[in-house]
Amino acid sequence: MDYILPLIILVARIIETSLDTIRTVYVSKGHANLAANIGVVKVGIWLLSTGLVLSNLNDYWSIFAYIAGYGIGTLLGTEIEKKISIGSVVVRLITRDDPEKMIDRLAKKGYGLTRLRGSGSFSDSVNVILMIVPRSEQSVLVSILSREYPDVLYSVEDVRSLKGGAVIFHKDTKNRILGFFGL
Repeated sequence: MDYILPLIILVARIIETSLDTIRTVYVSKGHANLAANIGVVKVGIWLLSTGLVLSNLNDYWSIFAYIAGYGIGTLLGTEIEKKISIGSVVVRLITRDDPEKMIDRLAKKGYGLTRLRGSGSFSDSVNVILMIVPRSEQSVLVSILSREYPDVLYSVEDVRSLKGGAVIFHKDTKNRILGFFGL
């Protein structure tokens, strides 16, 4: 029975830290109400787990469970956040080559894009392709780019806000498990 308290502390700390990681992401994406609700639950769990440790400072397994829960919770929270994939990203492609085949390929996969012509300091002519895609599609897109277009330079940046109702990707991304969050 000496393992019950450390186990409770470990599980509580994992849940609390995972929630904190997810809450931080929601704050950075502008979802203040959802972040506040998660924060309330997180602080409640934190108070209970911290109180259990402070009232049992002679129990080294409880202290270890508290510390380990933080590390495991951070990893778990990061993995959960990847699965939720909140928000959108801007993907910027730069190529010296004719991008028509790549544009056709990406358009057939459902990606909306904008092509700009320009020049660079090392090239007279470059093509810049801008895409705004849901984060849930980012890994698929990067995989296609890396595998099929290894010479294309690309960068990915988070989008904090986007015009309401704007169509950025013609695929329906609302069918995710956590779509009920309104994301």
